[in-house]
Amino acid sequence: MNPPDFSTCDLCDAHEKDAIPILRALPPVFREFGSVARFCGPVATVRCFEDNSRVKEAVESPGEGRVLVVDGGGSVRRALVGGNLASAAARNGWAGIVVDGAVRDSRELQAAGIAVRALALMPQRSVKRNEGERDVPVLIQGVPVRPGHWLYADEDGIVVSERPLA
Repeated sequence: MNPPDFSTCDLCDAHEKDAIPILRALPPVFREFGSVARFCGPVATVRCFEDNSRVKEAVESPGEGRVLVVDGGGSVRRALVGGNLASAAARNGWAGIVVDGAVRDSRELQAAGIAVRALALMPQRSVKRNEGERDVPVLIQGVPVRPGHWLYADEDGIVVSERPLA
């Protein structure tokens, strides 16, 4: 599959003077852990704290080219995505996963064939309390992200738009 043809720098330049801002850049705190550097798609969200029950549900459902944005509250004490969930996301057609938190199984994340961005690696897995919410507005490092927004990520960063961009 060919990578999408866009540049986050060009998107930011093209929309910097919009009268009503539709594009926001996430802070440069996310690291690449998957094998795909450039990805984009409509957003689906999960809000959870150290419990990846809703993340597992999401990646086991049809991704349809969407990007899963996980609001883990910035916690790096427990990993919310590992090799098994990344592989499930790839199998089910997700374009990528962005985790405001930690991930684990770095070799398996690389082998899964999907884009994964997160704050850090943490070998300790999440707890299972069956908590969290799906498809709700989230705040990722101070940037509001809603289901249906569009996320674009490349080697230069991650931007979120209220609509798809050319």
